[in-house]
Amino acid sequence: MDPAFARFLEKFGNPVDRQEVPVSSIERYKGKLPNQLLEYWSEHGWCGYGNGIFWLVNPQEYEGVVASWIEGTAINQRDTYHLIARGAFGDLYFWGEETGFTLKITSIYSRCVIHDFRPTPEQLDRKVQDFIVSRNVDSNNFEDLFEPARKKLGTLRHDEMYGFVPALMLGGSEAVDNLEKVKAVEHLIILSQLAELEPHNF
Repeated sequence: MDPAFARFLEKFGNPVDRQEVPVSSIERYKGKLPNQLLEYWSEHGWCGYGNGIFWLVNPQEYEGVVASWIEGTAINQRDTYHLIARGAFGDLYFWGEETGFTLKITSIYSRCVIHDFRPTPEQLDRKVQDFIVSRNVDSNNFEDLFEPARKKLGTLRHDEMYGFVPALMLGGSEAVDNLEKVKAVEHLIILSQLAELEPHNF
């Protein structure tokens, strides 16, 4: 196994709700996403890790999400982006065809982080390994609510996330009692319509 992915599994543990990746999907993204990522798909499928706190996903299912968040923005001028991963609470990880992992959106607050670098095509496989090995459980555990949410609502399926109802951008509170298990694509598109996407203020 690729050492970067082995390290990732050491941190996150065994996969949940694995989806086999069809050859047609591998072919669809050849030349758009790095070969190393496509190899991960072939070997491991699309699935959740850390009991579903972090997911490697089918970008095709999230094309509408990508469009709803960045179409018509300056971000869209920078590169062609595909959503390759997401967190249980709606952290979104975008891969640019030319720039690699240069965009992350925190959907519950409509905030984004943009990294400004342009790797060479030869560096993109290494950038996938860097992305995988640098993921950690805590960064996707919003306010330490993951385990309370899982206990209350059950483990997520591949098309689900934990969403605040009402949404935090509409004045909802950051409490486990306000979390529901929601369909990820639909909920993420709704969140994209609540507020303008702005840079994170660290």
